[in-house]
Amino acid sequence: MKIREAVPVDAASIAEVHLAGWKTTYPGIIPQEHIDGLRVEDGRARWETRLREKKTTVFVAVDEAGVFGFAAGGSIMHPVDGYEGELAAIYLLASHQGKGAGAALVRHFAGELRRLGFANMVVWVLRANPACAFYRRMGGVLVGEQMIEIGGTTLPEIAFGWADIGVLCRDEK
Repeated sequence: MKIREAVPVDAASIAEVHLAGWKTTYPGIIPQEHIDGLRVEDGRARWETRLREKKTTVFVAVDEAGVFGFAAGGSIMHPVDGYEGELAAIYLLASHQGKGAGAALVRHFAGELRRLGFANMVVWVLRANPACAFYRRMGGVLVGEQMIEIGGTTLPEIAFGWADIGVLCRDEK
């Protein structure tokens, strides 16, 4: 496995991983009609724009078969008092979960935020998402709650925070 900065040509692969993540993570959480309406083509266009504009930091995890995961974010978009950085998205193909790639992406991302001058970060996650356990294992603590609307349904979302991302960077391998 290798983690590298994403480039515009990665947009289609990122969109595929993103959609696959939604299809495996969110059934029973987000309305199925909404999930079924998502298209790789739409995601590809959004990721191409993000990668061209470089307003978001994006890393991809790759192996011999290609991109199987990504992490993206930067300055906080959903404010939490005392926090400046945000891991806005992280997804892995189900076949690559539970093998350390997610932790490696979080650590790599935190290292880049630190290099950019951020001292801390949050990640927002749907309360019903099984990934909440992952963020707790990574040392994240509950620092915020809000309600969001997805597919016509209002859902609880929680924020896990790291007051000092240095603890994640020290673990980076």
